[in-house]
Amino acid sequence: MTESVMTETTNERHLTKKDVIKSMNRLYLGAAMCSSYERLQALIMCTSMAPALKKLYPDKEEYIQGLKRHLVFFNTDSIPGGIIHGIVLGMEEQKANGEPITDDAITSLKTGLMGPIAAIGDTIIWAAYMPILIALFLPLANSGNPLGGIIPLIIYPLTTYWLMYYLTIKGYEVGKESVLKILHNGSMNAVIFCANVIGLMTMGALSASYVTISSPLTLNLSGSSFVIQDFLDMVLPGILPLAAVFIIYWYMTKKGHNFNRILIVIVLISIVTSLTGIL
Repeated sequence: MTESVMTETTNERHLTKKDVIKSMNRLYLGAAMCSSYERLQALIMCTSMAPALKKLYPDKEEYIQGLKRHLVFFNTDSIPGGIIHGIVLGMEEQKANGEPITDDAITSLKTGLMGPIAAIGDTIIWAAYMPILIALFLPLANSGNPLGGIIPLIIYPLTTYWLMYYLTIKGYEVGKESVLKILHNGSMNAVIFCANVIGLMTMGALSASYVTISSPLTLNLSGSSFVIQDFLDMVLPGILPLAAVFIIYWYMTKKGHNFNRILIVIVLISIVTSLTGIL
């Protein structure tokens, strides 16, 4: 974005790059902390838009109407959602300068994009990027080095802030047509598919590395004895941890994400099998 594109003239109302970043900063810092049970992220969306709206609409009534436009229900992943934020800022700027953009057009665009953008963010950021980032530093933390816990807390906000900044600026520059074209041409589906594969590989590696189950049971057959765990390791190494992960996954798909119940059952099974010598 160049200052020539976002400069303020005497005839038109324009946002500067500073205005866009200020609005984005409010959304980044408050998206996860300012939610309403009735309208979810509408409160932080309205708060983040307020400075820009105040500059675009000097008339008090127009400013109030602008705030009301952004108090409707809204919920998406805030990081990739920066592109929605940028597009909406551009649309508000066009509306303030007399373009035939209705309130419903702005609301409809937000409503139409919040679902697909949330799916992209949940898949790439929460299901792939965050687990991979944490997994990279787990061995360091497991060895007792505090940097294993500190470094991800530094890298994650820096990278997600940069991504949101880039998408917000691009959203403001390219407008609504470009993001709709990206969503419709199928290229984003390939990105989501790759992120899914990487996320599954990461979770599989974590399950194999950090879920440890073994059996000390010994069987006597034809006068000779052998340890069941040795036999399992020869046939299919890691079968017990894998079975435990799949059983828990099956339970969650059938009974829901009742994590407290799952933890209690795991503790009870661990106690019983340990006392009986099964596991």
